[in-house]
Amino acid sequence: MLDLMTPEARANPYPLYAELRQTGIRQVEPGGMWAVSRYDDVVAVMKEPRRFSSAGLGQGFLPPWLSRNPVTESLVMKDPPVHTQLRARVSRAFGPAALAVLEPRIRALSHELAEQLLRQEGPVDFMAHFAQRLPVSVLGLLFGLEPSQYPRLKEWADDLVNLPAGRHSLEEQLRVRENLVSLERCFEELLHARRQSPGADLISELLRPDAGGSALSHDELMSFLFALLPAGIETTVYLLANSMVVLSEHPQERARVLANPSLLPQLLEEVLRFEPPGHSSLRLVTEDTVLSGVHLPRGSIVLVLLASALRDERHFPQAGQFLMERERASHLAFGHGIHYCLGALLARLEARLGLEALFSRLQDFSRASPELHWSPSLIARGPLVLPLQLIPRR
Repeated sequence: MLDLMTPEARANPYPLYAELRQTGIRQVEPGGMWAVSRYDDVVAVMKEPRRFSSAGLGQGFLPPWLSRNPVTESLVMKDPPVHTQLRARVSRAFGPAALAVLEPRIRALSHELAEQLLRQEGPVDFMAHFAQRLPVSVLGLLFGLEPSQYPRLKEWADDLVNLPAGRHSLEEQLRVRENLVSLERCFEELLHARRQSPGADLISELLRPDAGGSALSHDELMSFLFALLPAGIETTVYLLANSMVVLSEHPQERARVLANPSLLPQLLEEVLRFEPPGHSSLRLVTEDTVLSGVHLPRGSIVLVLLASALRDERHFPQAGQFLMERERASHLAFGHGIHYCLGALLARLEARLGLEALFSRLQDFSRASPELHWSPSLIARGPLVLPLQLIPRR
């Protein structure tokens, strides 16, 4: 049985994905999940919440050693009609109007971080000094937190997104349990403070009743904030980092984008396809079913390999090549169907403004080390550290 969690697979999962696409749907480690790797099969699974329930994602976030995790009750892990109702209540906070208000603050923050990055001497870790700091700071702004509280957000997000990997030592289990208690306490305090004194932040907006007078319950708010934390941080962190990794390996495209930042939207869309930060998702099979000739028993877990589907040769010509001129197509990087990522617009905006601010100051850059260590998560993929040698514009 193929094991997707070996160090070799984490370093480069794409050869295994290509093998899976050739052989079709099959069971893999960890956990004997059924890996769905082809584009058409992935779309079929994500379009049918009745047969393939998002409760499967919830199971991945509640291992036996963890008695409680509010994220499992979030809208991300619900099916219609509950999902439909919850999504309608929170979507206003992530629409174009809300982002237009936020954009100047993200732009200013991006320029500030770019200036700080360029003041570093020698090789600098892009992850620690830019890729992590930008989305963490934006989420801190959204939550209305004090800057001193920002550093813990990434640690909490990492703990949540790494849960489906399923291989935690006893020491790690204890640390994660303690961290999730701390996170819940932080959100409890935020909700209490905003009820007493509403502000111009996301939590205050979520607390307000909608036009029909309907308001989110305390548990609904808590579970949404738990889900938003990793979604709002990890996706953008790895989109920024993976963009730099890909450009470091494609010098012609790097020179073009550095010379012409208007190409950034094209760059980001192809990075989202070629090296997506959102790597996979999980679904629960609700009834005995057949997909592409393979029988999937009721109660089994399907591993939806988004990153494999995005390199499916049947759907993307020259799928294994990074081509910025690729005709834009539905690339699944933010999901598909009813669970299309609420924060997709925000992630694209942060990545574009962040790289725009940085590239306006860069003549060139290169990797300071050829070796990369990738995140251990099945759900999200990006480097843990990314040392870069930066050459500022003269």
